[in-house]
Amino acid sequence: MAEASLELEELEIVLERGNHGLGFNIRGGVDIPYVQGDSGIFVTKIREDGAAFLDGRLREGDKILEINGFSLDRVTHNEAVQHFVNAGETVTLRVLQGAEEAILQRRENEESENGPNQSSGSSSNINPSDSSSGLGIATIVGGSLALIAALAAGAYFIHRNMRK
Repeated sequence: MAEASLELEELEIVLERGNHGLGFNIRGGVDIPYVQGDSGIFVTKIREDGAAFLDGRLREGDKILEINGFSLDRVTHNEAVQHFVNAGETVTLRVLQGAEEAILQRRENEESENGPNQSSGSSSNINPSDSSSGLGIATIVGGSLALIAALAAGAYFIHRNMRK
């Protein structure tokens, strides 16, 4: 979805990292999209002791478009994280406020007009280096509504039946 079509406010926010850091978590990237159909980087949590909370403008659900002038369009999650780690003490963000909510609302409106997504398939990213006893689901793309309702990103299978 094109960012311009969202008709949301873009905002520049300058944060000083300080003793408690920037104080927010991100998810997303081309390798593990957080919002279906958008590979951007989204704010998922604001911590009360960090610079973002004290500033008050960054919110959960905002899409981070740039960090210190570097576009986060089409980057992997790890590439985005590295840009934050290497950003220095003063960090300038360009964000699209309320992007997650707007994308989800637009999708809901489209589905109510056109019916649910009829694509047939799903995909998941399984991290073989994960030492947990279950299989992890990183993303789910497409598939029936029943499958999407039963499985969620971040979910783990606790038991596998491997009988032939």
